[in-house]
Amino acid sequence: MCTILHAQNYTKQDSLRGSITPERAWWDVIDYTLDIHVFPKNKSIKGSNTITYKVLNTNKTLQIELQSPLVIDSILQNQQKLTYSKVGYSYFIHLIKTQKVNNTESLTIYYHGKPKEAENAPWNGGVVWSKDNNGNDFIATANQSIGSSIWWPCKDHPADEANSMQITVTCPNPLMDVSNGRNIKTTQNNNNTTSYTWKVTNPINNYGVSLNIAKYAHFSENYKGLKGNLDCNYYVLPENLTLAKTHFKDVPKMLKAFEYWFGPYPFYKDGYKLVETPYLGMEHQSCVAYGNKYLKGYLGYPMGTSEWGKKFDFIIIHESGHEWFANNITCKDVADLWIHEAFTSYAESIFLDYHYGTNAANEYVQGLKSSVKNDKPIIGTYHVHQEGSSDMYVKGSLMLHTLRQIINNDQQWRKILTGLNKEFYHQTVSGKQVIDYINKNTKIDLTSFFKQYLTTTQIPTLVTTQKKDCIYYTWENVVDDFKIPLKIYLNGKEKWIVPKEKQWKKIIGKYQQLKIDENFYVALKQL
Repeated sequence: MCTILHAQNYTKQDSLRGSITPERAWWDVIDYTLDIHVFPKNKSIKGSNTITYKVLNTNKTLQIELQSPLVIDSILQNQQKLTYSKVGYSYFIHLIKTQKVNNTESLTIYYHGKPKEAENAPWNGGVVWSKDNNGNDFIATANQSIGSSIWWPCKDHPADEANSMQITVTCPNPLMDVSNGRNIKTTQNNNNTTSYTWKVTNPINNYGVSLNIAKYAHFSENYKGLKGNLDCNYYVLPENLTLAKTHFKDVPKMLKAFEYWFGPYPFYKDGYKLVETPYLGMEHQSCVAYGNKYLKGYLGYPMGTSEWGKKFDFIIIHESGHEWFANNITCKDVADLWIHEAFTSYAESIFLDYHYGTNAANEYVQGLKSSVKNDKPIIGTYHVHQEGSSDMYVKGSLMLHTLRQIINNDQQWRKILTGLNKEFYHQTVSGKQVIDYINKNTKIDLTSFFKQYLTTTQIPTLVTTQKKDCIYYTWENVVDDFKIPLKIYLNGKEKWIVPKEKQWKKIIGKYQQLKIDENFYVALKQL
């Protein structure tokens, strides 16, 4: 039996942020129209967000978030100024107009201030105010965990995505803004500023919305993919333009591998962009942030112990992989963030598999084992905006790699990965939905398998003992009903076994050496 750990001690703000409150449940976001002015000299912003929504149930109070030190100036609906109450950074807007079910309504929030400055982007996020080597402003947003309400007012919960979005950013010349989707308008203003308007035509998660401001150079290419021509646009600092044109060749290689394993790129209408930023990187939808210094690996070093990690730029491959798992398929609650990170970390090996073969992929994943902390469960606590362990990356990859071995049929495995992206196309989902889909399509009950790796910190351990001509084996450190087929080698010969907890099974024969296939994330204990 293994122990399942639970987190505790949450505040009212945690619940307001992390749950579907009554003030959130009655309305569905259709569109955001964000219009902001950025003032680099004093690190401030000023703007508005118009929220268009569908009324699902009658209510007169609507909840949005905007984090301090940003300040709301006013809120208008039908030209009427609305009042609001406030708990922490959750605002409860008191509506005047009757909200009729199935009607589409909108309101506009005007705000200003100095948004929180990122202390260590992208992990401790906010707005990054930086300079390039020539002294030009170099600004970007990174707000996955802290929330997009750190710089714009919104319904800051992952379960509700806008179906579309328009983003207009005004900044001083000669800077330009690059945001999500396609540039539909550029306006030169009389006050030495330019306004850039970007249109997103696909559903987008809040944390995937971004602004990137710099004196950018631009180049592009056309990728012939599964859904036709995909526009790939690249925005980099001018001094890196020549280098980027060579280094970014990992992008079409990435697209080819991921379209094979995961299905079509999910945002053909919005295109694909890779944008240089003053921090490492982030999976902003159709606008991937890049700051890996034009090096292979992770800032020049491989992830884990395998040298295969030096074959690709980690940020290009990992953050772009999130277009499928995070942006196409998005978790409804950050407690299930493993849906994003486990599958995308696993995508790194899938890239290698496509271009360098399965042995390369196997060696890469095996090289991640020493990086697992097993400090706390991968699944966080639901309804309080609490993520689980960072093990969701490498341990999550090892879990899925183990699942590939259990299925033992790469054609079926690929069908599951592409099927997930088709079944949950442009949707928010729970971890249970993903697990149920895999159970159904493998025709294997993997509930205890996922419970083991996602909710406990113990590694399943195969315990063996030899008596005369027999090897006896059982499971230890496993949840109830944990049962998976396991590939072992006896004196170098392959054999499949199905151990059970508290039940000793035996293998008859004179065996001197037993090894577990290294592609399974399990331990061996020989008595």
